[in-house]
Amino acid sequence: MNTPDAAKPLLSDVTIRNTLRPGDLGLIASIHGDIYAKECGYGLNFEAYVLKGLGEFAQQYDPEKDKLWLCEHDNRVVGCLVAQHRADAVQLRYFIFLPEYRGIGLGKKLMGEFVAFMTSTGCKHAYLWTTEDQQAAIALYERYGFVLSEQRLSDAFDKELTEQKYELTLNQ
Repeated sequence: MNTPDAAKPLLSDVTIRNTLRPGDLGLIASIHGDIYAKECGYGLNFEAYVLKGLGEFAQQYDPEKDKLWLCEHDNRVVGCLVAQHRADAVQLRYFIFLPEYRGIGLGKKLMGEFVAFMTSTGCKHAYLWTTEDQQAAIALYERYGFVLSEQRLSDAFDKELTEQKYELTLNQ
């Protein structure tokens, strides 16, 4: 009899691609819309928010200042992380994995690569926005030094929740 863990892929099964191809941003939006609707009860306004942000990312994408990590397994995108440049910081965005790819070390790997990217570009400040619903992700962010800096009540995603801003400052 197979247990759920027996079917879990291994970290070594997942490849990470850093190039952006046509169709990738649509896949990222689709994964977000589907997972957050099922797991958190977010509605269409959340997906619209993701699509708007991804459109902005596509229009401002600069491979010298931005980076993305697209996680692939069996020729499909199973997760991602985006580092989007801002005036004096980098914003961590679109950090998500399909449920069966959680708990295999992929989040830690990408967070390590995110911090290494900051270091390699000389960026000392990063931030992200999340919601109180994302406790596992928040725990990972805090392990990497992100600190809660702002909270606000919101119903922008078709349900009441608390949006939270976390910030990281590197001492280089």
